[in-house]
Amino acid sequence: MIKVKLRRKPITDGRSSLYLDFYPAIPHPDTGKPTRREFLGLYIFNKPKTIIDKDQNRETLSLAEGIRAKRQLDVQQGAYGFLSDRQRKTCFVDYFRQQAAKRKGSNRDNWVSALAYLEEFTGGTIKMSDLTVKKCADFREYLLSAPNRRNGETLAINSALSYFTKFKSALKQAYSDGLLVMNLDSKVSSIKPEETSREFLTLEELQAVANTECAMQVLKVAALFSALTGLRFSDIENLTWGEVRHTAAGGYSIQFRQQKTQGVEVLPIPEQAYELLGQRGEANNRVFPDLSYSAYHNQLLKHWIKDAGITKDITFHCFRHTYATLQLTLGTDIYTVSKMLGHRELKTTQIYAKIIDEKKREAADKIKLNL
Repeated sequence: MIKVKLRRKPITDGRSSLYLDFYPAIPHPDTGKPTRREFLGLYIFNKPKTIIDKDQNRETLSLAEGIRAKRQLDVQQGAYGFLSDRQRKTCFVDYFRQQAAKRKGSNRDNWVSALAYLEEFTGGTIKMSDLTVKKCADFREYLLSAPNRRNGETLAINSALSYFTKFKSALKQAYSDGLLVMNLDSKVSSIKPEETSREFLTLEELQAVANTECAMQVLKVAALFSALTGLRFSDIENLTWGEVRHTAAGGYSIQFRQQKTQGVEVLPIPEQAYELLGQRGEANNRVFPDLSYSAYHNQLLKHWIKDAGITKDITFHCFRHTYATLQLTLGTDIYTVSKMLGHRELKTTQIYAKIIDEKKREAADKIKLNL
């Protein structure tokens, strides 16, 4: 652990300048280079001759010792080091708000939601200099017990994880920007994700849905398009005709920027998916201009699924799950499925492989003999 000691450096006029000695060295908040000294701007007389000089030395040393004790406490809490004026004055909540404004699409929505919980936790403000490992851990615990702003129930584990991940991302960026003397992101444990069941349709159920009328045709077409391509609702909603392409050698594909990850993707799509789209429009026009997300649209989707004779709790996102599950079921390797879904990490796709393993186990247990 870093030790903080109060030391003296002789200067002119029979005085000494007081400074703190950090061992081992800490990164300088402005240059990032290792340093061991923080000069306090306090001075004492080397050989006090009068009572006034002695009293001044005693008060100055008491003040310096108080600062040293505070720095030592900072060390124990993981926020060691002396701070620049910019670090002392910058509000982390304001900084987080600026980071949220830089995001786009559904990712920005998640940042804004995380900001709301951060504002509640901090009361709307907390200085960079007041951020410690303990304070960050307290925010993590707060998210794990905080009420959902929509229904008042305890926030779901994976929602808390998503918001805390945004918080850690802002910490990392603040350190990179020189606003934190240490990378708190690397010192704070994340929230362990909770495995969730991902509902999907079997091929027979998907066929039944395709054969069933829906009160809103654009919703039906968009959902089936998702099942045939694996696209998210946000990507389908914002899809333009200029992003839908065809070449003699490569067939049909979509080149687009994912709303969630902002990654540029080239996604091959089957001809049947293209045929669902109908007459081609202008390059800048949306393919699904009348598609939007609302409680009303969700109800229409639920009625459609029910009319198809399916009792599962199916949301629009389940059609993406259906695509992934059917691809794996029909023999597509997990690496290819991961790329088709636009996942950055293979482990994100592995949840679908677990679903397939469960179905195999169910199938294995169906054959029983009376022995």
